[in-house]
Amino acid sequence: MMNWTQLITNKRLGQEHFHPKRKDERTEFKRDYDRLIFSAPFRRLQNKTQVFPLPGSIFVHNRLTHSLEVASVGMSLGNDVSRALRQKHPELQDTLFEEIGQIVATACLAHDMGNPPFGHSGEKAIQTFFTEGAGHFLKGMVSDAFWNDITHFEGNANAFRLLAHRYKGRREGGFVMTYSTLASIVKYPYSSAYAGHKGKFGFFCSEKELFQRIADEMGIIKVSEDGEPLKYVRHPLVYLVEAADDICYEIMDIEDSHKLKILSFEETKEALLSFFDEETRINIEKRIIEEDITDKNEQIVYMRACAIGTLEHECAQAFIHNEKAILEGTLKGSLIEHISEKMSKAYRHCSDISWKKIYRSKPVLDVELAGYKIMNTLMEQMIEAVTHPDRYYSKQLICRVSSQYDIDSPDLETRIMAVIDYISGMTDVYALDVYQKINGISLPIV
Repeated sequence: MMNWTQLITNKRLGQEHFHPKRKDERTEFKRDYDRLIFSAPFRRLQNKTQVFPLPGSIFVHNRLTHSLEVASVGMSLGNDVSRALRQKHPELQDTLFEEIGQIVATACLAHDMGNPPFGHSGEKAIQTFFTEGAGHFLKGMVSDAFWNDITHFEGNANAFRLLAHRYKGRREGGFVMTYSTLASIVKYPYSSAYAGHKGKFGFFCSEKELFQRIADEMGIIKVSEDGEPLKYVRHPLVYLVEAADDICYEIMDIEDSHKLKILSFEETKEALLSFFDEETRINIEKRIIEEDITDKNEQIVYMRACAIGTLEHECAQAFIHNEKAILEGTLKGSLIEHISEKMSKAYRHCSDISWKKIYRSKPVLDVELAGYKIMNTLMEQMIEAVTHPDRYYSKQLICRVSSQYDIDSPDLETRIMAVIDYISGMTDVYALDVYQKINGISLPIV
């Protein structure tokens, strides 16, 4: 069984034997949080699609606002769990365990930082470029492990790479984050050899040893045998990060759909109030009248807040109730799957609405189709350039890439990964701009 005192550590990747003197009173986990908030990759989330097209006159969620909201819910989850488990385990009082709310919030900020432009469509474009597209010729030129990585390219693994990888000119450890924060973002703690049909894994082969170092230091249970691909159970705080994400994207997508008139007021109201019994529903509607909330959008905001609050409480209780199984690494599924039957049924109802009416709506499909085309074209031209770097056009394209990417490495796999790093780090707007310029659709205005 894993133990909390080992799982919560402020040791930093790349600074294991370095303990600098600090001039302020921030905890190491608060430093992680601040480091992300002020980073360029985090700011770029502002121009990355969450679900709907980037806003025109109506503001809906992008990756940045989503991540901030997930961090808020994650902080509440962590604090509620910390408070309850310190009463259950008095020995955890006055230890780093008290800071798990901060750790979860920081991991929530980072959970989408590895996502490419255009959301899941961008992920799919990178994967299928190698499996179905022009990149398939590379299969015999790279290792099996690397081929698994790129054909199952995944935003979660890319987030860990972004934070932990030593890029060209950067010190070991990437962002030099604490072990606990880094482990808390790895939703699928195994290599791409286990990815299967879902294409989910936690770290690329280039970061395998880094994750192993972190996991072994914290006593995370290893489930693979010697000679098998690396596989661990989750760090317990991953369940809280995942729950915060599950709560926010499902409920906030419902709210955004109402703003965009994809769902009617009655459909939205029915979905949000389905989490409550009849008496509570009446009280919520009575409170809306008492507070003179007449605007329908504001009424939906109030109902959404109630739904998020009750789901957060349910997930915290599910974690506390299943603590032993979580520490043993035996809990199956997410916390959402372990909440009360009524809440679970309401959540599934919202998921069904999202799938039938939101994710298949024309605005969402149009972005996915356009994004796929843009990403596939960028991959095709940039991979062509790094596989034939001596050609004239290849040299011109390579010159456009920032010097932080090791795109001129003598190693082919390194060059390919540099292309993926470069393209996946783009915003939607920048990807479109590069696509138009290198295809002669637009010219820079001086």
